Amino acid sequence: MTDRAFAVVRAGALTIVQDLGRPGHAHLGVPHSGALDPCAARLVNRLVGNAEDAAVLETTLDGCAVRPRCAVTVAVGGAPCAVRIDGRPAAWGAAVRVPAGSVLDVGRAVRGLRSYVAFGGGVAVEPVLGSRSTDLLSGLGPAPLADGAVLPLGPAPAPPPYAGPAPWPGPPRELVLRVRLGPRDDWFTPAALRTLTTRAYRVSTATNRIGLRTEGPALERAVPGELPSEGMVLGAVQVPPDGRPVVFLADHPTTGGYPVIAVVREHDLAQAAQAAPGTPVRFVAAGGASARA
Repeated sequence: MTDRAFAVVRAGALTIVQDLGRPGHAHLGVPHSGALDPCAARLVNRLVGNAEDAAVLETTLDGCAVRPRCAVTVAVGGAPCAVRIDGRPAAWGAAVRVPAGSVLDVGRAVRGLRSYVAFGGGVAVEPVLGSRSTDLLSGLGPAPLADGAVLPLGPAPAPPPYAGPAPWPGPPRELVLRVRLGPRDDWFTPAALRTLTTRAYRVSTATNRIGLRTEGPALERAVPGELPSEGMVLGAVQVPPDGRPVVFLADHPTTGGYPVIAVVREHDLAQAAQAAPGTPVRFVAAGGASARA
């Protein structure tokens, strides 16, 4: 077994290929996609000597297991989890060498939701519109991993300059999302705006890569009726008819017909990727006045 590829032994609940996404195609109806926790994806790539935008595996909750067909340097980061090679414990958050034919098992997340697995050379599936990311909404990119699938690896990079443990902030005990109000905050009552930025919410079990759904007080509309579909951006806080805010994440639609009360600062969204259901959520007004489009 000398070819540069790996076979999937255990696909897990949802394991997908992600890089840093495919920006610049929203006018075609194509979402940005990309790793939900880009900081973790960049970090594991650096640990194995890859460019930061190399494709990695993103696991959700229960990890995955793969069998490389060649010796390869691997790093697992993001949500902390047990890492084993042929059943023996291996380091999390550091570069490790996996022999050809051995099984790398990435265990269940003990904190947070999503772990990231980088291979030296990157996951070399065919790019679509310049990205190897799996987009669960549009269906672009490779399919989620399935048991028995074989995925190619790119050429081995030069040895990384540093292979020791790397810092990671960990999943949030409370998810604090800084927001700018608008563009449709005028569709809501003053009381609703106060509720959004002063009351506590929780991450819903219905959260996915498309949006972080919340549980908590409903936001009262000042303007009834329907809103014509308009463009949506990463981090948009859309309010559906039940009044509970939804924060759009990487696989969000490019248009939508519910009013957007605010937009989350992009820097805060990586923590949203690791916020498990039940995590408290607090929206904090940033910049003061409304920023209407």
